[in-house]
Formats: sequence, structure tokens, C-alpha cells
Amino acid sequence: MGVKRILLIEDNAVNRRLAQFLLKSQGYEVWEVTSAPEAFAALKERRPDLILMDIQLPGMDGLTATKQLKEDPATRDIPVLAVTSYAMKGDEAKAFEAGCSGYVTKPIDKKLFLETVAKVLTDPKGT
Repeated sequence: MGVKRILLIEDNAVNRRLAQFLLKSQGYEVWEVTSAPEAFAALKERRPDLILMDIQLPGMDGLTATKQLKEDPATRDIPVLAVTSYAMKGDEAKAFEAGCSGYVTKPIDKKLFLETVAKVLTDPKGT
């Protein structure tokens, strides 16, 4: 089936390094961008199996970016996993309403993060 490709959208360098380290340790191919506009440009060049979306991005936030991805026929079927420091009541529901297939909070719990990535890659619709 080949190596799973993941687009990591994260503006914080420390969080980006940690996520990339964890994902590569599991054999995933990872490429990273730091903003929604960079992500849209990258998606014109390459197609990932999963998008990891930071919700608190500079400029366009991750929920708005996810909604745009889900409205575009070229990207609507790529699962998006929200990775966020937002952990208030209702934030997870907002992520799912925007079109996310999963939700992980920061600071990242390494085991839960990798389990959630694997689950979303296996079953993006959560069936």
C-alpha cells in the first residue's frame, strides 16, 4: 500500500519538530508548512493521505482553512486531524463541524497522538 503521506500545518517550530519526529518514527512521509496559504499552495503540488491542522494559525485559522479544503472537490476527501491547544468545552465539536475527522490537544500526548493519526488514516469517517 505504500508509505502514508502527511501534510503538517503548524506555525510553532517546537511543535512542528515534535510532530515530525513522532510521525517519521512510525514510517510516515511528512512535509510541513507554517500557514494556510502555504498549505493550499503545497496541495496543488502534492496530495497527502492526511492533513494535520493546527487550529491557531497566523492569518487564516485552521478551522477556516479546513472548511475551505472541504468545499474544494480536489481536497474534500483528504482527512484533516485538528491538533490544537484549544481544549475548552465545545472546541472539539467546532473542529468536527468544520470538517475535521479527529481532534488532538496540545501538549501532545505521544501515544494518543500516534494512535489518533493511525485511526484517522485507517478510518477517516470514523465508522
